[in-house]
Amino acid sequence: MISALPLELLQKIASFIALFLFYFNSSIKRITAINIQLAYPNLSIATQKQLVKKNIQSQCLTYIEFIKCWGMPPSYSLSLLKDISDEDIVNEALANKKGVIVVVPHFGCWELLNAWLNLYTEPMIIYKPNKHKGINRYLLEARQKFNATLVPTDETGIRSIFKHLKQGGLTVILPDHLPKPSGGIYSEFFGQNTLSITLVSKLAAKTQCNVIGLSCVRNSDLKSFNVHCEKLSDDILSRDLQHSVDHLNIAMQEIINQAPEQYIWSYKRFRHCLGDINMYHQ
Repeated sequence: MISALPLELLQKIASFIALFLFYFNSSIKRITAINIQLAYPNLSIATQKQLVKKNIQSQCLTYIEFIKCWGMPPSYSLSLLKDISDEDIVNEALANKKGVIVVVPHFGCWELLNAWLNLYTEPMIIYKPNKHKGINRYLLEARQKFNATLVPTDETGIRSIFKHLKQGGLTVILPDHLPKPSGGIYSEFFGQNTLSITLVSKLAAKTQCNVIGLSCVRNSDLKSFNVHCEKLSDDILSRDLQHSVDHLNIAMQEIINQAPEQYIWSYKRFRHCLGDINMYHQ
C-alpha cells in the first residue's frame, strides 16, 4: 500500500517525521548526535547540530525509499539511477573470474544497488533474518525479485559465499555492523577502536578475489541517485587479518565521507570499543 503512493509524497511524509524526531529529542537523535560527535570531533557544535538534523532526515528518506522500491518492479529502481561512475570496474572484476566481494556500507540508498547489479550478474547476499516472520518473508520476496540469492549469517551461509566466490561469482556484504566477539577484532573506525567484522577480510585472503566498493548517493533533487564504483585497496587481500580489517575500515570511511549526512548514524556502532567501553552509556 505504501509503495503505491508517489515517491515525492512519501519523501514529504518522511521529512515531517524527521523533524518530529529531531525536535522532540528522540533516541534516534541522541544516538546520531553521539556518533557524529565521535566521528567528526573537529566540527563546531553548530555544524554538528546541522549535520544531525540533515542525517535524521536522510535516514527517514532512506527507509521510505526502501519500502517504495521493494514494492515496485526492478525497472522502477533502475529509473531512479542518474549517473554511474566507473562501472567498468564491475565489468572487469567479473570478467577475470576470480570472484567479487562488493563492500556496501549502510550509506545512501543501498537497496537500489540490488537492481543495478542484476544487470551484470546474479549476486549472493548475506543477510540477517528478521525476527518477525511476515516482515522477513516480505524482505526476502522483495530482494529475490532482483535474482539475488540470499543466505543467512551462519556457517552454512558463509560456506555458500565461499563456494560462490571460488566459482567466480559476486557477493554483497555490508561490513559496518557491530559483530559478535567471535566474528570481529578491534580496529579504528572514525577514530574509535571498535570491534569490527572480519568476514570480508577472511574471505578475501582465502580467495584472493576482487574487492570493490559500491555506494548509491541521493542527489539534492531527491528524485535521483548516483552510483559510485571503486576498486578497493589490495591491502584488504592481506593474510594479516589486522592489516586487512584496518584498510577495509579506512575504505568504508572514505565511501561514507562522500556525503556523511547519508550514513545511518543512528546505529550503535561504538557500543563495544576496546576496554569494554560502550560510548552510549550515560
